[in-house]
Amino acid sequence: MSDSKIEALKDTLARYESGELSSDLFAGDAELSSAAPRSRQQAGQRQAETPADQAAQAPAERAPAAEEQYGKARAVVLRKLTGSAKSRHQLAEALREKEYSEEVITRVLDRMEEVQLIDDAAFARTWVRTRHELKGLGTAALRRELQDKGVSAEHIEAALEQLTAEDEDAAARELIEAKLRGVVIPIGNGVQDRKEREKITRRLVSMLGRRGHTPAAAFQLVREELDRRAA
Repeated sequence: MSDSKIEALKDTLARYESGELSSDLFAGDAELSSAAPRSRQQAGQRQAETPADQAAQAPAERAPAAEEQYGKARAVVLRKLTGSAKSRHQLAEALREKEYSEEVITRVLDRMEEVQLIDDAAFARTWVRTRHELKGLGTAALRRELQDKGVSAEHIEAALEQLTAEDEDAAARELIEAKLRGVVIPIGNGVQDRKEREKITRRLVSMLGRRGHTPAAAFQLVREELDRRAA
């Protein structure tokens, strides 16, 4: 480079330094320089966020997801109730199988109880009445079934009060008659006849026991029916 050009460049630089001239040639560097502190400041702010700050933001972020889960769980319960009445325990177990949280399960079932779509007392009463009339079940079997469905002891005992001893005896007699339909009862006093009657008696008493009737009542009713047929 010639001496004259060098001198001209020196003169220009001197004028830039004195402020007589300005140029945007180095503006990009200036912006980068100023952006760097801002980036470091923002990073510092993110690092400065405490777990408490993050937790404060979490409820707002979780709210839509929680409401979505609530709606889905509610739909599951309504589908279950469409088929037949269910106890609260049965519905809770159905939701647990689908891995809904206990918080969502409680919210949904509490709401269903508020609008009386879940009513364990009414459920128990209906269960006792229906199972007794259709299956001839006694109180022991009915109590066991309701316990398996998670119904409280208070609701169970209140529902069983619908049945009287006469109701249970009548149901047991119907079961005995149904089992003896077409069966020939030996009436002789020989050893084989007595053994056959005893075998029939044991089978009938065992059947009634499985249906929830007490052994004493079952034995008495079976003997009465066999004696009646032998008369």
